[in-house]
Amino acid sequence: MRILICDDDTGFSRQLREILITFFRENSLKLPEIIIYDSGEELLKDPGSKDIVFLDIEMPGMNGICAGNELKKQNENTIIFVITSYSQYLDDAMRFHVFRYLSKPLEEQRIFRNMKDALALYNSSIVS
Repeated sequence: MRILICDDDTGFSRQLREILITFFRENSLKLPEIIIYDSGEELLKDPGSKDIVFLDIEMPGMNGICAGNELKKQNENTIIFVITSYSQYLDDAMRFHVFRYLSKPLEEQRIFRNMKDALALYNSSIVS
């Protein structure tokens, strides 16, 4: 499994990465590869699988809505979390079947709850 974080705020990306590492350790799960990108363009260039993606909306260059649409074209099973401070993008994010729309700042327990749901979905899609 690979988890990708795409946000132009590197401090935020590092904080999210640490929360994810804590989640996997506390649940005695194998730590997946976690990669950080600061632009939608760089994210889409990643040649590996994009199993779970945490995606910011407002970024220079390609925004998260465009990146999310492209991710779903590449693999409709990609689980996408949109994490943003802007609620006005909810409708656009729902068009590409975002898994969860989470608001900043991060709430560790909310990330944990939603990661459990995401892993259940991920594991069920591998089996089918």
